[in-house]
Amino acid sequence: MRRRSAALLLVSFCLGLLSARAGEVPVAVAANFAAPVKPIAEAFERATGHRAVIAVGSTGRFYAQVRNGAPFQVLLSADQETPERLEREGFAVAGTRFTYAVGRLVLWSATPGRVDAQGEVLRRGDFERLAIADPRLAPYGAAAVQAMQRLGAWKAMQPKLVQGESIAQAHQFVATGNAPLGFVALSQVALPGGGLKGSGWIVPASLHDPLRQDAVLLHPGRGNPAAAAFLDFLRSEPARAIVRAHGYQF
Repeated sequence: MRRRSAALLLVSFCLGLLSARAGEVPVAVAANFAAPVKPIAEAFERATGHRAVIAVGSTGRFYAQVRNGAPFQVLLSADQETPERLEREGFAVAGTRFTYAVGRLVLWSATPGRVDAQGEVLRRGDFERLAIADPRLAPYGAAAVQAMQRLGAWKAMQPKLVQGESIAQAHQFVATGNAPLGFVALSQVALPGGGLKGSGWIVPASLHDPLRQDAVLLHPGRGNPAAAAFLDFLRSEPARAIVRAHGYQF
């Protein structure tokens, strides 16, 4: 009986230590990364005991919120420029930036067969609306504008544009049929094992600036072991395997 009581006390003590060490980290996540960040956060909690509290939105909106005192401790941006700017302006911790993913842009329709493998549907222009993320707020929206400009289709497409605040909203416009076509992130429409939902054209990377996405520790996260642990876990092979499975590169 005494041995059993001692064992129970030891288990309780160890659980208490784990609870004491475990913490939370508020993470601002670019909308294009909404799908992979959920399993990453779950794996992070299993591995460390820490909990990532995820907020998803546009990178431009997060930039404004951080500058206005939002208590996010980590930013997973849709670009490199925003974390670099926050670091330069004193809102992020110098030396903590790194690229956690490189994204791909897709011209997509929820309807199978609507978008051909060469993207000729964009040149034909036989559709009424084209959804993109706001290029002022969302790097994927800016990449879509670049691609249309380099294809010589920008002027013809402008009257057809339907803009969402984030890439998530642009995807929603197409998924619900409010726009027959749209530029979205590959991660939003990739199927496990390859292929795409509906139909799509993966835009050649040469048509837009690289969609390198950087993570950074924000100043409210200084001294929080959970924030440092999350960034470390994001660089681990288990996290990278999840990132690759959702159509991203490094």
